[in-house]
Amino acid sequence: MINNLLAFILAGGMGERLSVLAQNRAKPAVTFGSKYRIIDFTLSNCVNSGIRNVAILTQYQPHSLIRHIGIGMPWGLNPPSGKVRLLQPFLTREATGDWYKGTADAVYQNIFHMEEQNPEMVFILSGDHIYKMNYADMQKLHRENGADVTLAITPMPAETLHHFGTVVTDERGRVTGFEEKVKRAKSNLVSMGVYLFNPGILKTYLTEDARDNESHHDFGKNVLPRMVKDKCNIFAYTFSGYWRDVGSVQAYWQTNMDLLESLPGFLSDESWPIFSHEEERPPTIISNTASISNSMISDGCIIDGVVEHSVLSSGVRVAGGAIIKDSIIMSDSFISYDSVVDRSIIDKEVIIGDGCRIGTGEDPPPNRREHGLTDGITLVGKRARVPSGIEIGRNCVVFPGAAKDDFPGMIIPSGETVKSSQPRPIL
Repeated sequence: MINNLLAFILAGGMGERLSVLAQNRAKPAVTFGSKYRIIDFTLSNCVNSGIRNVAILTQYQPHSLIRHIGIGMPWGLNPPSGKVRLLQPFLTREATGDWYKGTADAVYQNIFHMEEQNPEMVFILSGDHIYKMNYADMQKLHRENGADVTLAITPMPAETLHHFGTVVTDERGRVTGFEEKVKRAKSNLVSMGVYLFNPGILKTYLTEDARDNESHHDFGKNVLPRMVKDKCNIFAYTFSGYWRDVGSVQAYWQTNMDLLESLPGFLSDESWPIFSHEEERPPTIISNTASISNSMISDGCIIDGVVEHSVLSSGVRVAGGAIIKDSIIMSDSFISYDSVVDRSIIDKEVIIGDGCRIGTGEDPPPNRREHGLTDGITLVGKRARVPSGIEIGRNCVVFPGAAKDDFPGMIIPSGETVKSSQPRPIL
């Protein structure tokens, strides 16, 4: 165990780029890889690295995340072996406190928790990335360098650099430059959102940032660039394994598809298990009419149709004559007789009626309402009911709870959106 170490996991983002998948849940609570939630990877990295004092900072739609974490038992974070706290924004009688204004402000508003724990070092971690890392190696480097801050970096392709904070280092690995999401990056090394701070300097810079009315109160935009400018002792830890930020629909879909190409490696490493809160389900049933290839199927599914290169969560039913290709189907959804689901993401408890065609068409236009939905992936939100015979194109969005009367016709062209008349959030 890494003694006297505290980890803050940032899990309060709205996840707007995940569209309806994060409409009624925090992004880290979105299902991933059949049986997991996105946050499970960061939590499992903590416990596998020996870190058992964890604070999860929540804000946006935390209900699903709170239910999932509970008292931390699946990760061994329940007393006496560990502890996990879910910290949300709050107001005091003095009217201090507010919604988190950024990643740095989220930690600053909970600085009392760090002071209560009095840790030797503090990890700041993102709760919405998919990767497996031994944080003990990063801590070892931090000690050896006598660093104020150590941040994890990884190389990324040039065409993706504008999505990330990029880092410049010298020959010793010391950070000499940090720029957040610039068009022309000076390096192909990106920050992974994994930071290791000495508590004193963390408090000093968060306090300074909180007083700056011009700041976005963000680690990448404000705090780290300021520390670099002040020539703090910042070092980089280079990570060479698989790492993905799944903050967009395309990245989320592609990372799920990547799992099918990397099996059994990424999820089957017995020395580094990914823990999760799981429900007991019966075994999956595959009938004599079923055909399954290069897919991930969780417990409790009943497969009578065809599943190709897809990820199915628990309790999914695929009726006879139905075909699922290059898709993600979340828990307890029902794909009815003779329906086709292609290059789509179907959220939980959706019913696709008989003879539907979901994700049809070539060379589709971008979605007209949902920014960033341009790669031909169609989304069907939680508990939607798609009537029999409906054809839905690519880059389409069906909102959570949408029902028969919400569909304007039998054909939903590519790039269109079906809104829901549901008066309440779908929890």
